[in-house]
Amino acid sequence: MIKISPALKPSDLSRKLKRFWELSAEKINLVEKNYDASKGSPVFTIKGKYATRGWTEWTQGFQYGSLILQYDVTGEHPFLVLGRKKTVEVMAPHVSHVGVHDHGFNNVSTYGNLLRLMKEGKIPFNEWEKDFYLLALKISGAIQASRWTVIKDGGFIHSFNGAHSLFVDTIRSCRALILSHCLGHVLQVEGDQRVSLLERAVQHIKATANYSVFYGEGRDAYDVWGRTAHESIFNVKDGNFRCPNSQQGYSGFSTWTRGLAWAMCGFAEELEWFDSAKDKDKSFAEKENILDVMIKAAKATCDFYINSSPADGIPYWDTGAPGLYKLGDYLNEPADPFNDFEPVDSSAAVIAAQGLLRFGRYLGQHGESEAGDRYWLAGLTILNTIFDEPYLSTDPKHQGLLLHSVYHRPNGWDHIPAGSKIPNGESTMWGDYHAREVGLYLQRLIDNETYYTFFNIQ
Repeated sequence: MIKISPALKPSDLSRKLKRFWELSAEKINLVEKNYDASKGSPVFTIKGKYATRGWTEWTQGFQYGSLILQYDVTGEHPFLVLGRKKTVEVMAPHVSHVGVHDHGFNNVSTYGNLLRLMKEGKIPFNEWEKDFYLLALKISGAIQASRWTVIKDGGFIHSFNGAHSLFVDTIRSCRALILSHCLGHVLQVEGDQRVSLLERAVQHIKATANYSVFYGEGRDAYDVWGRTAHESIFNVKDGNFRCPNSQQGYSGFSTWTRGLAWAMCGFAEELEWFDSAKDKDKSFAEKENILDVMIKAAKATCDFYINSSPADGIPYWDTGAPGLYKLGDYLNEPADPFNDFEPVDSSAAVIAAQGLLRFGRYLGQHGESEAGDRYWLAGLTILNTIFDEPYLSTDPKHQGLLLHSVYHRPNGWDHIPAGSKIPNGESTMWGDYHAREVGLYLQRLIDNETYYTFFNIQ
């Protein structure tokens, strides 16, 4: 269980953040100077150098989104110039990509961040540039919403595995639908039927809460409050749920911690959007009872993460990983990325920390200060660990920023260094990006700047 530091404040991390952003700039420059883009998008490091390995191009938005986040914090113009240039040159196929569930990752991280900076006054206003970002975000949300499976109680955006497959990750792609809806766009299908993107986002959020998250209500023998399944399988002919499954976790009956973190972050940021939404959208949310659904799911997943992570807040890659028992009383000690049995996943930690901070703040603003403080302080506790060694990459030759991140343990894709028995010491593009994203979140609080959300576009 996380040993929550009771007195931490964002400003207490100022020194660590300063060093973090300095290292971040160095790592971005290393990647841009040395990575061979002809091989595909960089995914993870092998011996400290970024390489590609994936089932889809889902990390390119993180690569170029990192440039934009770096500029957001530091104001160093070359990062903006390159981030904007690469978004224009290479991201268009991601906008029209009909075969993935990753539009929130690729397009909100690039086009969305650039439009947000313009709306916040951090880059000069340009009508044509603004319209370019608007069009990309409108289309991205509609394309993502078209990847749709109907089930008995609604529907969901299905994963690249096929129409039967709901991934817990995809809740973060609901941002693409929300942004497109905010911009007045709809999905238009056969017969010129207009489909509400908000309605599809709400249905997907409900499906994730109902099928990807467990609540200790007797659903199966492994039903524990806040546990998540990476994948939920449906019969596409009759719309019935069949079973939990996992692609990157140990099993459908254990909890892949990065999937858990995606849920924590996704529910929290969507709650923030509904809190700021127009009256018409709030009325729709009330009609669908979506707020109560999201609050319950966010509480459950955040509680499970706190209770199932080591004392310093850095989780092992799966809470049911078969070698964990060999680590002894591992939940009451700091995580050990150099152990002989199971790897940690620092990328899950930075994603989860953002979810805890956002949800804690949300509850504090809605009359639940005690619960809100607990989640808020848990998030800061994680960051106090992660923005330091051994997780912060200080080797000037290592291209990654956040160490001890893993990609696909069951497939054995992650590099195991000489003398080790498990993967460690490597980085992933999403881990580095989300470290920067939560770093930006914290930096803006410290500097008393505009509160950072994905929907600061209007």
